[in-house]
Amino acid sequence: MNTVKSIQANDVRVDPILVEIADYVLDHVVESEEAYHIAQHVLLDSIGTGILSLRFPECTKHLGPIVPGAFLPGGARVPGTRFELDPVHAAFNIGCMIRWLDYNDTWLAAEWGHPSDNLGSILATADYLSRRRVSEGLTPLKIKDVLTAAIKAHEIQGVLALENSLNRVGLDHVLFVKVASTAVVTAMLGGNKDEVINALSNAWLDGGSLRTYRHAPNTGSRKSWAAGDATSRAVRLALMAVNGEMGYATALSAQNWGFQDVLFKGKELTLGRPLGSYVMENVLFKISFPAEFHAQTAVECSFELHESVKDRLDEISQITLTTHQSAIRIIDKKGPLNNPADRDHCLQYMVAIGLLFGTLTAEHYEDELANDPRIDALRDKMIVIEDEQYSKDYLDPAKRSIANAIQIHFKDGTHTEKVVCEYPIGHRRRRKEGLQKVIEKYEANLLTRFPRKKTADIIQLSLDYDRLLETPVQQFMNMFVI
Repeated sequence: MNTVKSIQANDVRVDPILVEIADYVLDHVVESEEAYHIAQHVLLDSIGTGILSLRFPECTKHLGPIVPGAFLPGGARVPGTRFELDPVHAAFNIGCMIRWLDYNDTWLAAEWGHPSDNLGSILATADYLSRRRVSEGLTPLKIKDVLTAAIKAHEIQGVLALENSLNRVGLDHVLFVKVASTAVVTAMLGGNKDEVINALSNAWLDGGSLRTYRHAPNTGSRKSWAAGDATSRAVRLALMAVNGEMGYATALSAQNWGFQDVLFKGKELTLGRPLGSYVMENVLFKISFPAEFHAQTAVECSFELHESVKDRLDEISQITLTTHQSAIRIIDKKGPLNNPADRDHCLQYMVAIGLLFGTLTAEHYEDELANDPRIDALRDKMIVIEDEQYSKDYLDPAKRSIANAIQIHFKDGTHTEKVVCEYPIGHRRRRKEGLQKVIEKYEANLLTRFPRKKTADIIQLSLDYDRLLETPVQQFMNMFVI
């Protein structure tokens, strides 16, 4: 059988990244208590965000079995529903829910992304495995196993993102989700090193989806289910690998036909730092409002200015938005915005909502509110400029700021102060105030789906760190069944 192992025997060197990732998921022991505590909050935040998405029919139309009636008794549960599905499609369901509102965690580097997207594959696989183990009289997985897998998936996706820019070649960041999920899920399924490498090589050979659906004039809802699609594919590739499917030693580096030559302009993929728990420890939470992360600090600035301008909208002559280069590339948009997916990736739209209402919710992106003529009137008065220091600090590993500033100019020649915010509330530098608000957000999201008594029971377990870690996965997931 032409597996990676036999290829190695024929003196073909396996791509080092495949080997390094495989060694990491199989052998690395996570010792960072900080990483586990942050992972606890990531898990709760992601499930809560997924629960909130169930209020939106455009999301729920994607949920359930792949074809009517294709349920799997004893399969993985989809939180907030009664669905029992095979782990491949359960991963799609959960991943779609978590990402739908653009409200889960974020990682910003040469490539951007949302590492908690990987929980689609991790939760689906862990729940399925735990239920199967219990049916066979074996010990189920515990929530600590889920958190360990999350830490490792965050690390793989985030470290790949440090120096490898998919967006520069037109590919979407969910490729790194697929790679990270493939690695950790193959390990969860009991795969050995060869099988993890086989699965990983196939994930890279898939290539990546284009970023077309994230940019005008094609911005659309696919950006909200793309991560679910990636996690689903990861589980499928992992299952194939542990069932004996072959791999490809030079999937990345093969001349002419490898990923690097075909899709990465011949540039060598690198891991920006040794794999450990750096990404989980430094991940960014979206806490107070759903908005593309490069705009989070701008929205905070708009909230601060709301009281000063809400009664003077007609007197405004210009609104100056000072930002960093990545924000300009991704969310600086003029002209018509066609749907919620377009609006939640428009810096000017999000700032306008903040100035008008002093708040920002998922409902503010829907068509009914977007028809408010004051929004486009404010957008037309905005200019966006880059501050080169903001751009440098964004990439500085010691800072990783996401700075924005707003100043309002009035027709009478007066102006507001220039309101600056460098670090959003979800940043590591604001962890103390941020983590408490993550829990408040989690509870509020649960209350959109569950009665107060059930929500209180879920919160009690969720916040009991030691008890949570030892809770069997299937028992935890059962708490979210309606």
